[in-house]
Amino acid sequence: MAKLRSDCFHRALFYSHILAFSAFFAVAKNRLFVFLAIGLWLISCKTESSTPPPPSQQPPSIRTTGLDLEQIRQRGKLVALTDNSSTSYFIYKGRPMGYEYDLLHWLAQSLEVELEIIVVQDMDDIFDDLNNKLGDIVAANITVTKERSERVAFTEHHLFTPQVLVQRLPQNARRLKSHQIERKLIRNPIELAGKTIHVRKNSSFFTRLEHLSDEIGAPINIVKVPGDVETEQLIEMVAKGEIEFTIADHNVARLSQIYYSNLDIRTKVSFPQRIAWAVRKDSPELKSAIDAWIIEHRGSSEYVTIYNKYFRSRKAHKRRVWSDYSSLAGGKISEFDELIRRYSEEVGWDWRLMASLIYQESQFNPDARSWTGASGLMQVLPETAMQYKVDSTQLMEPEPNIVAGARLIKRLTSYWNEHLSDSLEVPKFVLASYNVGLGHIIDAQRLAEKYGADPNRWEDNVAIYLKQKSLPKFYNDPVVKFGYCRGAEPFKYVKEVLQRYQHYTNSIDL
Repeated sequence: MAKLRSDCFHRALFYSHILAFSAFFAVAKNRLFVFLAIGLWLISCKTESSTPPPPSQQPPSIRTTGLDLEQIRQRGKLVALTDNSSTSYFIYKGRPMGYEYDLLHWLAQSLEVELEIIVVQDMDDIFDDLNNKLGDIVAANITVTKERSERVAFTEHHLFTPQVLVQRLPQNARRLKSHQIERKLIRNPIELAGKTIHVRKNSSFFTRLEHLSDEIGAPINIVKVPGDVETEQLIEMVAKGEIEFTIADHNVARLSQIYYSNLDIRTKVSFPQRIAWAVRKDSPELKSAIDAWIIEHRGSSEYVTIYNKYFRSRKAHKRRVWSDYSSLAGGKISEFDELIRRYSEEVGWDWRLMASLIYQESQFNPDARSWTGASGLMQVLPETAMQYKVDSTQLMEPEPNIVAGARLIKRLTSYWNEHLSDSLEVPKFVLASYNVGLGHIIDAQRLAEKYGADPNRWEDNVAIYLKQKSLPKFYNDPVVKFGYCRGAEPFKYVKEVLQRYQHYTNSIDL
């Protein structure tokens, strides 16, 4: 209860006015009045979780977006809307990846802002989400069309790619000669007359098929699938024989051939089309900056390297997509997920937050050692292990190491729950304390209070004064009890752990 003392006070004060007014009319019902007062106080002081809700579950006001470049820079964050796919954005072995993600991360660095990714579950809504200010930019292998250009502003293109028909090879293709295979496949779009093709309604593929139907002068049976079905899922359905045909961009379809060898994608149904990002039409400064950035970098070796990483390195792509530690397949973060889930539950944390901390500490390497003497997955010191009744000789073993680290987190969480009124601030202070020690964070609180900042808020307050503890003026200050600290390190530590946690909540189930 102590961690909510400020909120409880204000809410209790509000309820006390209501109760006092009620008491005026019900003096004789003292017992009922007392019970009512106690009940309302308990409701107002309900204990909250020590883990912050994932960013996607936070109220929209916390992540107000959809502004132009100047406001985005003031906010310090570019918010991108994308999809969870093998080319756009996914998690592999604990870190975010994807063609769109890598380019967006590079762009955000150039704009000197952080990057936040929001995964759109229904791609039919992605432009509505953009125009409703849920994000600043759409990046999801989007084709530029005239119809879409009426709704959003497209940036300079990244690449050109035609749309292709995805169809299955004959079952006995290996025993057939090339000309025999060709006779069994559709090679002329005119042959699509009367055929059934599955695509998303709001995709560029749907529009292209409508136009193609007019061009060939015959109906095509276009089956509209829900917006939460990815193109890659439709390609898989073709490969498995669940549907007959779909349409895909050639660059994406080509990747699918890596693990579905029974697919044919050689029949083009469009000229090469531009693939680009999209911003709101009332963000001209953002569009101008992105255009300039793309024109400057589009032909560079770094840009080509990113493209080749996802569209040319076929073996690496297959390894990532089929891995148990990919959000696209196995859905695991690490081989230690079960242990992390078990002990994070004892702490009261979302297991993905603890997984992010462990990645930061050791990148899931149980043999990791630091120059300070810390070791194992959670980089636990021998004296810490002994303090929490864990044999220090077993710290290189995953479970004892996680046990010791989890017990330290539990103690730190308990401390900050009692000293902070806002439960959303608790994990930030816990992470900082885990990294650099509780005493240095308390010092930073004292400095924040002395210099007029809020000692109970991390960002722009305590975090700033923790960074200052590397300067003589501050680590020699009379209020400081634990001396010098390389405060930039825990500052970066907290930011990176929470950013990675956001990525995990985007793609990994709770």
